[in-house]
Amino acid sequence: MDARTIDKSRLPSRHVTEGPERAPHRSYYYAMGLSKQQIHQPFVGVASCWNEAAPCNIALMRQAQFVKAGVAHASGTPREFCTVTVTDGIAMGHQGMKSSLVSREVIADSVEVTMRGHGYDALVGLAGCDKSLPGMMMAMVRLNVPSVFIYGGSILPGTFKGNPVTVQDVFEAVGQHSVGKFSDVDLEELEQVACPSVGSCGAQFTANTMATVSEAIGLALPYSAGAPAPYEIRNQFCMAAGEQVMELLRRNIRPRDIVTIKALENAATVVAASGGSTNAALHLPAIANECGIKFDLYDVAEIFKKTPYIADLKPGGRYVAKDMFEAGGIPLLMKTLLDEGFLHGDCITVTGRTIAENLEKVKWNPEQDVVRRASKPITKTGGVVGLSGNLAPEGAIVKVAGMKNQVFSGPARCFDSEELCFKAVEDRKYKQGEVLVIRYEGPRGGPGMREMLSTTALLYGQGMGDKVALITDGRFSGATRGFCIGHVGPEAAVGGPIALLRDGDTISIDATKGTISVELDDAELARRKEAWTPRETDYQSGVLWKYAQQVGPAYAGAVTHPGAQVEVVSYADL
Repeated sequence: MDARTIDKSRLPSRHVTEGPERAPHRSYYYAMGLSKQQIHQPFVGVASCWNEAAPCNIALMRQAQFVKAGVAHASGTPREFCTVTVTDGIAMGHQGMKSSLVSREVIADSVEVTMRGHGYDALVGLAGCDKSLPGMMMAMVRLNVPSVFIYGGSILPGTFKGNPVTVQDVFEAVGQHSVGKFSDVDLEELEQVACPSVGSCGAQFTANTMATVSEAIGLALPYSAGAPAPYEIRNQFCMAAGEQVMELLRRNIRPRDIVTIKALENAATVVAASGGSTNAALHLPAIANECGIKFDLYDVAEIFKKTPYIADLKPGGRYVAKDMFEAGGIPLLMKTLLDEGFLHGDCITVTGRTIAENLEKVKWNPEQDVVRRASKPITKTGGVVGLSGNLAPEGAIVKVAGMKNQVFSGPARCFDSEELCFKAVEDRKYKQGEVLVIRYEGPRGGPGMREMLSTTALLYGQGMGDKVALITDGRFSGATRGFCIGHVGPEAAVGGPIALLRDGDTISIDATKGTISVELDDAELARRKEAWTPRETDYQSGVLWKYAQQVGPAYAGAVTHPGAQVEVVSYADL
């Protein structure tokens, strides 16, 4: 493809490279070694979430070089930049987790301001850890310039005493260690072997869930999201992404042409079918908001309700992302869903072709047992379920993949922070049959809507994962398993029913019917609400304070701005 086939007079970069008045601007590009030809070609932002915080992101800078080579090969001029990432595995279990969901907004905002400030014409975004994937996709649809998403790839599984392990096993080993079932020596050995390579957490936790979404929603090239980070084939995917974004630019195919209501429904379908993270129910509405599309928790839950669970992936199943890639990748999962009528095949993708066209030559692999046929699922309903009731008028979410019992009832045991609950669990000051309630951890009340993996993994490690339930207005990690209900809304900070609970109140949860309720009548809830007073957080300045002032409810994606619905003009058309 020749760059001369692209009319730069309509592209954002004309504002920084074209005409005599832009001579000062061009002088900066000459200072960086660009040629006259490169300056007058389309500019492609190559945004990565590279940092040295964790293995999820450490390989992204290397992969970005192959993206840049692809852009240059297709007669574009790549401009690389980085944005932040907060890595959940390291932020987990302490105050640092309050930064995690906030980072999604910071990533989207920082990519936006970089692209706007420098007038880039297209975007290739590389992301690794949990919030960086939706954050990057949000930026793409917000800017609406031709874009391709690239996942950095998953980590390889570790081996402990001859068995494959992931970081989930380390979190749960802490619980086993606390009750004397895991020795100091074994814990030290496990932590040293659980994460043997670069890449994001290997099971169907949030990163791999959103990577699966990136292909299903149409923003990533087929197969690109499944290849593990250490595999050399990732370089080919990155090169292809750089070349393809130039083709999208030539054809003026934009993210909002791709991310439609049907594409969002496809994304929710693959989450349920793969037993993915409950966090997807937060991120899909946020992506939809950037397109001006209403697609909230209730819409996601409707898709979950009718989707079969077919991918036998950890934490509910047996396999990790590497295994699914080698069995046939995300296209294998999508193909059987399409064949059985669960996907919209007419959605356009970054290939320039539809989902159905992309999957036309994908053949079923009968030699593998990672993915079942959609006509012969593990269970007939999805691995993730939406709940509602008088305890959650704005809904809640639970991952049921791998759960045998989906009905629970018991007395509430209330905690006003994760730390208080974790301490009670650590000291075993709770009883079998209780419903542990962690509140004031919502988007506004946290602030930041923390994940509770440390607490849930401790419970599971103690052998109590199916003997108690846990509900919160915060979130759960994709690695969480057991009867754990998150996103309970309205959150406690705004006086939702979860704030009105008292120790001993009977809570009933039925994931088969999709209900969550407390045995209190409306009059009693009203009396308690009258006596309730809001709580101040410890964060009265800085980014967490700013986030708390702006963030909306979890059911709508915990977003911080009105989205495309009120947009006057898109950046791509400036």
